[in-house]
Amino acid sequence: MYPDSEILFPPRCIKTLRDLRGPQWRELIDRLLTLPNNHEAVLAFGLLVIDESSCLTCSLDSYRASLGCCTCAQRSISGYKGTDEELLADYQENLAKVRKYASNPNMALATEIMLQATMAPPRRR
Repeated sequence: MYPDSEILFPPRCIKTLRDLRGPQWRELIDRLLTLPNNHEAVLAFGLLVIDESSCLTCSLDSYRASLGCCTCAQRSISGYKGTDEELLADYQENLAKVRKYASNPNMALATEIMLQATMAPPRRR
């Protein structure tokens, strides 16, 4: 429906959040931009933005969706009421969650199988 809307926060929008907070935030964004999208740090950042932007309650026919994911995330991060330190602490908590999830051998295998399935070329019928 809207060209810039996805189901969850897309990593392509990370760069648009760089100048919204202080120097520590900018350093984090700069580091994330050097990493692949499936890196644990990028995943943890995505989880942070998903939480802050309430992506799970966004509907494709909503006002938020009409803004697009990048704009919605910018509004959420710039409007965050806490300090940069609190926001970065939330990021660190999410990084710990991602690492815990990835360290579970059953979850890691399931995730790898899922990623292989999504990266495989489509089957012809």
